[in-house]
Amino acid sequence: MDFKNIHIGSLIRQEINEKDIATSRVCNFMNCTENEIEEMLGLKSLDSETLLKWCKLLEYDFFRMYSHHLILYSPDSSSCGVKKNAATKSSLPNFRKNIYTKEIIDFILEMIESGEKTKRQVIEQYRIPKTTLHKWINKYNNLKS
Repeated sequence: MDFKNIHIGSLIRQEINEKDIATSRVCNFMNCTENEIEEMLGLKSLDSETLLKWCKLLEYDFFRMYSHHLILYSPDSSSCGVKKNAATKSSLPNFRKNIYTKEIIDFILEMIESGEKTKRQVIEQYRIPKTTLHKWINKYNNLKS
C-alpha cells in the first residue's frame, strides 16, 4: 500500500470487488445512481461525509489510510515553525500519534531489511523510540523463523 499517494476511489472500488457487493445495494445505501457511484470511484479524494458512508457500507475504516499518511509523512513540528506550548490545551480530542498498525510496522521493517534506511534514520525520521524499533525487530524476526 502506498500511503504517500492515496487514491481513495480506487481503494473503495477494490474493497467493493473483494467483498463482492452488488451495485444495487451500493446505490441504495449511498442514495445515488450507478453513474454517480462510478464517478465517485474515479475520484482521488472524497468529502468526509461521503467517505464515512463508504466506511459504514464496506465496514472498513478508510480514514485510517490518511492517519497512516500522517504518521509516516508529516513534518516534524519543530521544522515547520509550530511551537509546542504545554500550557495551551486544545478543545479537540487528543489522539496518540504513535499507534502503529501491522502495516506500518511491516513498512518500517521492510525499509530496514532492504537497506533503504538504517535503524538510526527510521528512529529520527519517524520518531519511533529506539526500544520500540528493537522490540519490533526481535518480535517479527522470531515470527519469520
